Amino acid sequence: MAEQPKTAEPGRAGLSPRKKQRITRAVQYVVLAAALVAVALYADWASLAQNFAKVDVAEQALPDLFTVALRNTIIYTVGGFLVSFVFGLLLALMRLSQVRPYRWIAVIYIEIFRGLPALLIFLMITFLPLALPGFQVPFGTYGQGILGLGLVGAAYQAEVFRAGLQAVPRGQTEAARSLGMSATRAQVTVVIPQAIRMVIPPTTNQFVSLLKDSSLVLFLGVSGEYVELAKFGNDLASQYANATPIMVAGVTYLIVTIPLGYLASRLEGRKRRSQ
Repeated sequence: MAEQPKTAEPGRAGLSPRKKQRITRAVQYVVLAAALVAVALYADWASLAQNFAKVDVAEQALPDLFTVALRNTIIYTVGGFLVSFVFGLLLALMRLSQVRPYRWIAVIYIEIFRGLPALLIFLMITFLPLALPGFQVPFGTYGQGILGLGLVGAAYQAEVFRAGLQAVPRGQTEAARSLGMSATRAQVTVVIPQAIRMVIPPTTNQFVSLLKDSSLVLFLGVSGEYVELAKFGNDLASQYANATPIMVAGVTYLIVTIPLGYLASRLEGRKRRSQ
């Protein structure tokens, strides 16, 4: 006897893909809402407020939070960014050079400094006076922080510039050479300016990364007038045995990084629309 064909289960055969998607989304919303309610009921809000949002402790951070900690964070970040920008561009040009030793030097540097944790770089800087007797980093503590951020950032910025330089059409260089420009002048006046414009969005993201990495300056043993946001928050948290200063420092980071991240997204969107 022939086998009867299987029929679809009642009520399921008529579900369209859109309806199934709506049901799945509704289930996800229910699960998410249940999880949020569970967290809200489980959390000890009074204890959290006492340990992470104590107003009188937060007030102790002012005005030094802005006049010292944020100011130093910006100094370290901007200084490190300028070093990484210039050095990164040089490394990118070396990596694209026809001179093989230049390419080797650039590749070795980029791979090493991208492969090592940034923390190790800062710890190595603290031992430079021991390894090189008599050597002092210019500008003291500020110089050490800027050097650490610049060395780390240059390895990543070099790859950003390399992508930008390779994205410039070869015809631009050929046109410049046909006008009598030397290879160096064509690179400096035609290729590099276009590459810099192309890499503005990822460069903005790189600045945000350096801003967050500036917290590693605390491992240089900074104190007093040289503290940045992370060190400042940690010192106050230890002084008052309360995590509120750390939360305040974190909020201050967000006040700076969120607008910069939004700016980078807008720049990337504008770049895509112009292509």
